[in-house]
Amino acid sequence: MRVLFMGTPDIAVPTLETLLASKHQVIGVVTQPDKPKGRGKAVSYPVVKEIALKHDLPVYQPAKVREEAFVEKVKELNPDVIVVIAFGQIIPKDILEIPRYGCINIHASLLPKYRGAAPIQWAVIDGEEKTGLTTMYMEEGLDTGDMLLKKEVAIAPDETGGSLHDKLASLGGELILETLEKAENGTLVRIKQDDAQSNYAKMLSKTMGHIDFSKPAIEIERLIRGLNPWPSAYTSLDGKTLKIWNVDVLEEEREGEVGEIIEVTKHSVIVKTGMGALTLKEVQLEGKKRMDIEAFLRGYEIHTGTILK
Repeated sequence: MRVLFMGTPDIAVPTLETLLASKHQVIGVVTQPDKPKGRGKAVSYPVVKEIALKHDLPVYQPAKVREEAFVEKVKELNPDVIVVIAFGQIIPKDILEIPRYGCINIHASLLPKYRGAAPIQWAVIDGEEKTGLTTMYMEEGLDTGDMLLKKEVAIAPDETGGSLHDKLASLGGELILETLEKAENGTLVRIKQDDAQSNYAKMLSKTMGHIDFSKPAIEIERLIRGLNPWPSAYTSLDGKTLKIWNVDVLEEEREGEVGEIIEVTKHSVIVKTGMGALTLKEVQLEGKKRMDIEAFLRGYEIHTGTILK
Protein backbone atom coordinates (compact mmCIF):
# COMPACT_ATOMS: atom_id res chain seq x y z
CA MET A 1 0.00 0.00 0.00
CA ARG A 2 0.94 3.63 -0.49
CA VAL A 3 0.93 4.88 3.12
CA LEU A 4 0.78 8.50 4.22
CA PHE A 5 1.91 8.57 7.85
CA MET A 6 0.69 11.15 10.36
CA GLY A 7 2.25 11.34 13.82
CA THR A 8 4.33 13.59 16.05
CA PRO A 9 5.75 12.38 19.42
CA ASP A 10 7.94 9.48 20.56
CA ILE A 11 5.10 6.94 20.65
CA ALA A 12 4.70 7.26 16.86
CA VAL A 13 8.33 6.43 16.03
CA PRO A 14 8.31 2.60 16.33
CA THR A 15 5.21 2.39 14.15
CA LEU A 16 6.79 4.56 11.45
CA GLU A 17 9.99 2.51 11.55
CA THR A 18 8.01 -0.73 11.24
CA LEU A 19 6.15 0.60 8.21
CA LEU A 20 9.42 1.69 6.63
CA ALA A 21 10.81 -1.83 7.03
CA SER A 22 7.66 -3.48 5.64
CA LYS A 23 6.43 -4.21 2.12
CA HIS A 24 4.37 -1.00 2.21
CA GLN A 25 5.56 2.27 0.65
CA VAL A 26 5.59 5.27 2.98
CA ILE A 27 5.04 8.15 0.54
CA GLY A 28 5.28 10.97 3.06
CA VAL A 29 5.12 11.99 6.71
CA VAL A 30 2.82 14.62 8.19
CA THR A 31 3.73 16.03 11.58
CA GLN A 32 3.24 19.14 13.69
CA PRO A 33 5.19 22.33 12.91
CA ASP A 34 8.64 22.85 14.43
CA LYS A 35 8.63 24.70 17.75
CA PRO A 36 11.14 26.72 19.79
CA LYS A 37 12.35 24.73 22.78
CA GLY A 38 14.37 25.37 25.92
CA ARG A 39 15.80 28.61 27.30
CA GLY A 40 17.56 29.46 24.07
CA LYS A 41 14.34 28.93 22.09
CA ALA A 42 16.23 26.93 19.47
CA VAL A 43 13.92 25.42 16.87
CA SER A 44 13.19 21.78 17.65
CA TYR A 45 11.93 19.17 15.18
CA PRO A 46 9.26 16.64 16.13
CA VAL A 47 10.99 13.26 16.54
CA VAL A 48 8.91 11.81 13.71
CA LYS A 49 10.33 14.45 11.35
CA GLU A 50 13.86 13.41 12.32
CA ILE A 51 13.13 9.80 11.35
CA ALA A 52 11.51 10.89 8.09
CA LEU A 53 14.49 13.03 7.09
CA LYS A 54 16.90 10.17 7.79
CA HIS A 55 14.94 8.12 5.24
CA ASP A 56 14.68 10.97 2.69
CA LEU A 57 10.90 11.08 3.01
CA PRO A 58 8.86 14.15 2.11
CA VAL A 59 7.74 15.92 5.32
CA TYR A 60 4.61 18.07 5.57
CA GLN A 61 3.96 20.30 8.60
CA PRO A 62 0.70 22.18 8.10
CA ALA A 63 -0.36 24.52 10.90
CA LYS A 64 -3.88 23.26 10.22
CA VAL A 65 -4.57 20.13 8.20
CA ARG A 66 -7.94 21.48 7.13
CA GLU A 67 -6.28 24.20 5.04
CA GLU A 68 -7.31 23.85 1.40
CA ALA A 69 -3.72 23.77 0.14
CA PHE A 70 -2.89 20.79 2.35
CA VAL A 71 -6.06 18.91 1.44
CA GLU A 72 -5.10 19.32 -2.21
CA LYS A 73 -1.60 18.05 -1.47
CA VAL A 74 -3.04 14.87 0.09
CA LYS A 75 -5.20 14.35 -2.99
CA GLU A 76 -2.12 14.77 -5.14
CA LEU A 77 -0.18 12.19 -3.09
CA ASN A 78 -3.05 9.73 -3.64
CA PRO A 79 -2.42 7.46 -0.63
CA ASP A 80 -4.10 4.06 -0.39
CA VAL A 81 -4.31 4.54 3.38
CA ILE A 82 -3.46 7.18 5.96
CA VAL A 83 -2.01 5.80 9.20
CA VAL A 84 -2.34 8.10 12.20
CA ILE A 85 -0.84 7.81 15.68
CA ALA A 86 -0.74 10.71 18.16
CA PHE A 87 -0.72 13.31 15.40
CA GLY A 88 -2.18 16.17 17.43
CA GLN A 89 -4.84 17.67 15.17
CA ILE A 90 -8.42 16.74 14.29
CA ILE A 91 -8.45 15.45 10.72
CA PRO A 92 -11.32 16.85 8.61
CA LYS A 93 -13.78 14.87 6.52
CA ASP A 94 -12.18 16.19 3.30
CA ILE A 95 -9.03 14.22 4.13
CA LEU A 96 -10.72 11.22 5.76
CA GLU A 97 -12.48 10.46 2.47
CA ILE A 98 -9.38 10.54 0.23
CA PRO A 99 -7.65 7.16 0.81
CA ARG A 100 -9.07 3.99 -0.71
CA TYR A 101 -8.67 2.13 2.59
CA GLY A 102 -9.55 5.11 4.77
CA CYS A 103 -7.71 6.71 7.66
CA ILE A 104 -6.67 4.21 10.34
CA ASN A 105 -5.75 5.48 13.78
CA ILE A 106 -3.72 3.65 16.42
CA HIS A 107 -5.09 4.72 19.80
CA ALA A 108 -3.35 3.93 23.09
CA SER A 109 -6.25 2.41 24.99
CA LEU A 110 -8.75 -0.41 24.72
CA LEU A 111 -11.53 1.64 23.20
CA PRO A 112 -14.15 2.79 23.93
CA LYS A 113 -12.44 3.37 27.28
CA TYR A 114 -10.10 6.35 27.55
CA ARG A 115 -10.78 8.42 24.51
CA GLY A 116 -8.83 11.66 24.45
CA ALA A 117 -5.35 13.07 24.91
CA ALA A 118 -3.80 11.10 27.80
CA PRO A 119 -5.14 7.53 27.84
CA ILE A 120 -1.85 5.97 28.99
CA GLN A 121 -1.41 8.07 32.11
CA TRP A 122 -5.07 7.92 33.15
CA ALA A 123 -5.08 4.13 32.96
CA VAL A 124 -2.32 4.12 35.61
CA ILE A 125 -3.88 6.87 37.72
CA ASP A 126 -7.25 5.10 37.76
CA GLY A 127 -5.73 1.79 38.81
CA GLU A 128 -6.63 -0.20 35.69
CA GLU A 129 -5.22 -3.74 35.54
CA LYS A 130 -4.87 -3.73 31.76
CA THR A 131 -4.87 -1.42 28.79
CA GLY A 132 -3.65 -1.72 25.20
CA LEU A 133 -3.83 -0.44 21.65
CA THR A 134 -6.82 -0.21 19.34
CA THR A 135 -6.81 0.38 15.61
CA MET A 136 -9.89 2.18 14.39
CA TYR A 137 -11.33 3.85 11.32
CA MET A 138 -11.27 7.58 11.85
CA GLU A 139 -14.33 9.78 11.67
CA GLU A 140 -14.92 13.41 12.57
CA GLY A 141 -15.54 12.72 16.28
CA LEU A 142 -12.76 12.39 18.86
CA ASP A 143 -11.72 8.71 18.93
CA THR A 144 -15.28 7.61 18.15
CA GLY A 145 -14.77 5.62 14.93
CA ASP A 146 -15.38 1.92 14.40
CA MET A 147 -12.85 -0.33 16.16
CA LEU A 148 -10.79 -2.83 14.16
CA LEU A 149 -8.13 -4.76 16.10
CA LYS A 150 -6.90 -4.66 19.71
CA LYS A 151 -3.81 -5.74 21.58
CA GLU A 152 -3.93 -5.97 25.39
CA VAL A 153 -1.13 -5.14 27.83
CA ALA A 154 -1.11 -5.87 31.57
CA ILE A 155 -0.37 -2.89 33.82
CA ALA A 156 2.29 -3.88 36.35
CA PRO A 157 1.93 -2.90 40.03
CA ASP A 158 4.93 -0.55 39.68
CA GLU A 159 4.00 0.73 36.19
CA THR A 160 4.62 4.39 35.45
CA GLY A 161 3.18 6.53 32.70
CA GLY A 162 6.60 6.38 31.05
CA SER A 163 7.09 2.61 31.21
CA LEU A 164 3.57 1.96 29.93
CA HIS A 165 4.11 4.46 27.10
CA ASP A 166 7.18 2.51 25.99
CA LYS A 167 5.37 -0.85 26.15
CA LEU A 168 2.53 0.41 23.99
CA ALA A 169 4.82 2.23 21.56
CA SER A 170 6.66 -1.02 20.82
CA LEU A 171 3.41 -2.75 19.81
CA GLY A 172 2.06 -0.18 17.37
CA GLY A 173 3.93 -1.42 14.31
CA GLU A 174 2.87 -5.03 14.75
CA LEU A 175 -0.78 -4.06 15.17
CA ILE A 176 -0.90 -1.74 12.16
CA LEU A 177 0.70 -4.31 9.86
CA GLU A 178 -1.92 -6.87 10.90
CA THR A 179 -4.64 -4.28 10.37
CA LEU A 180 -3.38 -3.32 6.90
CA GLU A 181 -3.10 -6.96 5.85
CA LYS A 182 -6.72 -7.59 6.82
CA ALA A 183 -7.78 -4.38 5.05
CA GLU A 184 -6.09 -5.57 1.85
CA ASN A 185 -7.67 -9.02 1.90
CA GLY A 186 -11.08 -7.73 2.95
CA THR A 187 -11.28 -9.49 6.32
CA LEU A 188 -11.37 -6.47 8.65
CA VAL A 189 -14.42 -6.46 10.92
CA ARG A 190 -15.73 -3.06 12.00
CA ILE A 191 -17.09 -2.88 15.56
CA LYS A 192 -19.17 0.07 16.69
CA GLN A 193 -18.10 1.71 19.94
CA ASP A 194 -20.47 1.78 22.88
CA ASP A 195 -20.44 5.43 23.91
CA ALA A 196 -21.80 4.50 27.36
CA GLN A 197 -18.53 2.67 28.11
CA SER A 198 -16.34 5.65 27.24
CA ASN A 199 -14.13 7.64 29.62
CA TYR A 200 -12.55 10.91 28.53
CA ALA A 201 -8.81 10.96 29.26
CA LYS A 202 -8.31 14.70 29.59
CA MET A 203 -5.01 16.38 28.79
CA LEU A 204 -2.40 16.44 31.55
CA SER A 205 -1.33 19.70 33.20
CA LYS A 206 1.39 20.60 35.68
CA THR A 207 -1.18 21.58 38.31
CA MET A 208 -2.53 18.01 38.31
CA GLY A 209 0.70 16.93 40.00
CA HIS A 210 0.10 18.91 43.21
CA ILE A 211 -0.45 16.17 45.78
CA ASP A 212 -3.56 16.34 47.96
CA PHE A 213 -2.54 14.35 51.04
CA SER A 214 -6.14 14.17 52.24
CA LYS A 215 -6.71 11.48 49.61
CA PRO A 216 -6.05 7.79 50.32
CA ALA A 217 -2.41 6.72 50.09
CA ILE A 218 -3.19 4.23 47.32
CA GLU A 219 -4.70 6.96 45.11
CA ILE A 220 -1.73 9.25 45.65
CA GLU A 221 0.68 6.42 44.82
CA ARG A 222 -1.11 5.82 41.51
CA LEU A 223 -1.04 9.54 40.71
CA ILE A 224 2.71 9.63 41.33
CA ARG A 225 3.27 6.69 38.98
CA GLY A 226 0.87 7.95 36.32
CA LEU A 227 2.50 11.40 36.14
CA ASN A 228 6.02 9.97 35.94
CA PRO A 229 7.94 11.30 34.00
CA TRP A 230 5.68 14.25 33.06
CA PRO A 231 4.31 16.43 34.51
CA SER A 232 5.40 14.70 37.78
CA ALA A 233 3.81 14.80 41.24
CA TYR A 234 4.99 17.33 43.80
CA THR A 235 4.45 18.95 47.17
CA SER A 236 6.12 21.75 49.16
CA LEU A 237 8.84 21.23 51.79
CA ASP A 238 10.15 24.25 53.71
CA GLY A 239 8.85 26.55 50.97
CA LYS A 240 10.55 24.61 48.16
CA THR A 241 9.01 22.31 45.56
CA LEU A 242 9.64 18.66 46.33
CA LYS A 243 8.95 16.28 43.48
CA ILE A 244 8.02 12.79 44.62
CA TRP A 245 8.97 10.07 42.15
CA ASN A 246 8.45 6.84 44.04
CA VAL A 247 6.61 5.76 47.21
CA ASP A 248 5.34 2.70 49.03
CA VAL A 249 1.84 2.50 50.47
CA LEU A 250 1.36 1.75 54.17
CA GLU A 251 -2.26 0.76 54.68
CA GLU A 252 -2.28 0.79 58.49
CA GLU A 253 -3.62 3.95 60.09
CA ARG A 254 -1.12 6.20 61.90
CA GLU A 255 -1.63 9.19 64.17
CA GLY A 256 -1.03 12.64 62.73
CA GLU A 257 -2.37 15.38 60.49
CA VAL A 258 -2.88 14.96 56.76
CA GLY A 259 0.44 15.67 55.02
CA GLU A 260 2.43 15.42 58.25
CA ILE A 261 5.82 13.73 58.31
CA ILE A 262 5.17 11.28 61.12
CA GLU A 263 8.39 9.27 61.09
CA VAL A 264 11.96 9.87 59.94
CA THR A 265 14.81 7.35 60.09
CA LYS A 266 18.13 7.12 58.25
CA HIS A 267 16.37 5.07 55.60
CA SER A 268 12.81 6.39 55.34
CA VAL A 269 10.35 9.25 55.58
CA ILE A 270 6.70 8.44 56.29
CA VAL A 271 3.87 10.85 55.47
CA LYS A 272 0.31 10.64 56.83
CA THR A 273 -2.49 10.68 54.23
CA GLY A 274 -6.28 10.72 54.37
CA MET A 275 -6.26 6.93 54.50
CA GLY A 276 -3.04 5.13 55.36
CA ALA A 277 0.43 6.59 54.86
CA LEU A 278 3.22 6.81 52.28
CA THR A 279 6.87 5.93 52.59
CA LEU A 280 8.90 8.24 50.36
CA LYS A 281 11.45 6.28 48.29
CA GLU A 282 12.69 8.71 45.63
CA VAL A 283 12.46 12.50 45.67
CA GLN A 284 13.85 15.63 44.05
CA LEU A 285 14.10 18.95 45.84
CA GLU A 286 13.86 22.13 43.79
CA GLY A 287 17.21 22.82 42.12
CA LYS A 288 18.62 19.40 43.01
CA LYS A 289 19.00 16.04 41.30
CA ARG A 290 16.56 13.19 41.63
CA MET A 291 17.77 10.77 44.35
CA ASP A 292 16.70 7.93 46.61
CA ILE A 293 15.51 8.90 50.06
CA GLU A 294 18.64 7.69 51.88
CA ALA A 295 20.89 9.90 49.74
CA PHE A 296 18.48 12.81 50.20
CA LEU A 297 18.49 12.45 54.00
CA ARG A 298 22.28 12.51 54.08
CA GLY A 299 22.20 16.03 52.70
CA TYR A 300 18.94 17.46 54.02
CA GLU A 301 17.55 17.40 57.54
CA ILE A 302 13.85 16.63 57.87
CA HIS A 303 11.96 16.77 61.18
CA THR A 304 8.87 14.89 62.27
CA GLY A 305 5.86 17.17 62.55
CA THR A 306 6.70 18.98 59.30
CA ILE A 307 3.63 19.39 57.10
CA LEU A 308 3.93 18.82 53.35
CA LYS A 309 1.56 21.11 51.49
